Amino acid sequence: MRRWKALPGSLDQRVRQLVVQLRRLKDRSGLSLTALAAKTSYSRSSWERYLNGRQLPPRDAVEQLARVCAADATRLLVLHELAAEAWSDGARQDTESAPEQDVRDATADASGRRGVRRRRAVAGTAVVLVAVLAAVLLLTRPWQGDKAGAGEARESSQPPFVFVRGRAHPCTVQRADGRLRAGYSTTRTALMDTNSTGWEVLEAQCLLTHHGYDPGLPDGAYGERSKNAARRFQQDRGLVVDGIVGPDTWKELRR
Repeated sequence: MRRWKALPGSLDQRVRQLVVQLRRLKDRSGLSLTALAAKTSYSRSSWERYLNGRQLPPRDAVEQLARVCAADATRLLVLHELAAEAWSDGARQDTESAPEQDVRDATADASGRRGVRRRRAVAGTAVVLVAVLAAVLLLTRPWQGDKAGAGEARESSQPPFVFVRGRAHPCTVQRADGRLRAGYSTTRTALMDTNSTGWEVLEAQCLLTHHGYDPGLPDGAYGERSKNAARRFQQDRGLVVDGIVGPDTWKELRR
């Protein structure tokens, strides 16, 4: 599996969340960047920029990636709306300059779609905006000002996760606002599959242990033992048994 570069530290949290989900979807598909370019209308260098946080992917690119990977694009498009708002607000500060060839590729990729995006933006009504915001509140709630939003802010302030083989983290699960939490992540939507790493993986491992399912060493790496524990948990809770931790599994883990 491709080892991803660390995302720029100055990247807005809304853009970061979109890029992380696109990376996970690409990794789950098993496609290389070259294969992804062959199956979509975007070049390999364009996908490299999108997936490394150097350029915001067009909405059409997000839809094509979801289609190629046989995934539901609904949540990705909600995240894209938020990321596009952050990008247009100038929240991101570039940490590196794109090579000259990358700039030419980006211009070519965008030329056929820029006018369509502008017309869609002008045609957007207040009803559409309200619907998007409602979807955000229900599905992601990444930057609200209430208690859940404060939790997300604390999560984003954590240092970048670094996996150390054999290093176990303590698991102290408590109930807050009616939900179980281990203190590493407040996510209820992150997707995790084999070889995923991060604070959200550690959160899931601690919650699985709390419910009586042994995921192995709580080290923040989602391996086969963690996946097998998730499968047993899903089976006992009447969920789809695939070992992939997503919104439905998170909901049960936090009960």
